Amino acid sequence: MALQTQVDSDIKDAMRAKDAAKLGVLRMLKTALMNAAIEKGGAGTILEDAEATAVIRKEVKKRQDSVASFEGAGRAELAEKEKAEIVVLETYLPQALSAEAVTALVREAIAEAGATSKKDMGAVMKIANAKAAGQVDGKTLSGEVQKQLP
Repeated sequence: MALQTQVDSDIKDAMRAKDAAKLGVLRMLKTALMNAAIEKGGAGTILEDAEATAVIRKEVKKRQDSVASFEGAGRAELAEKEKAEIVVLETYLPQALSAEAVTALVREAIAEAGATSKKDMGAVMKIANAKAAGQVDGKTLSGEVQKQLP
């Protein structure tokens, strides 16, 4: 089942269960997915799962940034709300790769790109992102590439 279809189905389930918190997050996610689909090819376009996953990761990142801001401002109640939204969004993301798997993936990408220095980081990141297929965030991947490149 496509992610967009799954989100639509889960919205209906949340309505039936009268789960207002989850419903709000899912409606926001549906809007973000629809906006991305419209940007891609107009109304009625269905995103591929990889594209939908990228949108979900972007929404999770927004919330993580908000959590950091709210905690820095002493607004724990708002930070907790954002954390709850992150939990709902993460159910739609693929299982994250372990640290060892990320290290191995980056090692393969470096070998494939023939990278020898940090100047080659862009080529390595392009290959690593393709291999990761949404299973690891860009910040983690970038950090591992920097660590492995001399």
